[in-house]
Amino acid sequence: MSGTVLRDMRESDLPALFEIQCDADGQVMAAFTNTANDREAYLAKHRRLLADDRLVRVVVELDGEVVGSAAAFPLGKEEEIHVTYWIRRDRWGRGLAAAALAAVLEQVPTRPVFASAAHDNAGSIRVLEKNGFRHVGKDRGFAEARGEEIEEVMFRLD
Repeated sequence: MSGTVLRDMRESDLPALFEIQCDADGQVMAAFTNTANDREAYLAKHRRLLADDRLVRVVVELDGEVVGSAAAFPLGKEEEIHVTYWIRRDRWGRGLAAAALAAVLEQVPTRPVFASAAHDNAGSIRVLEKNGFRHVGKDRGFAEARGEEIEEVMFRLD
């Protein structure tokens, strides 16, 4: 991964990150997206998130170009810590998501940490397993990018 830099996210990264997540094939694999092709909604949401000190956000740069990100955030009534990541499709399979997630997890002192992936997203499942997450169950949820309810695999890192 020569030329790879993992750093804190800045507001100036948001336009590039928006473009990355507009990839239709990437959206289908991610499945659970809610601001996928609405630039203003995406930028507004992520500007709010950048102001939230409870979140950990890492950007992946490869040879000076933003190619993805990873984050940890509280979710639900219990404010359990969950993680997410997204790498530009032409950079899949290079270990960037696993490295970005590891960088996020280094900054999250609390355990457990939770994650989920579409049942058929083998790459994402591998990223979680490489970072020590274990499969703890299955659920069903509406996948906006697929327009249907799908099975998702639930993970936990202790």
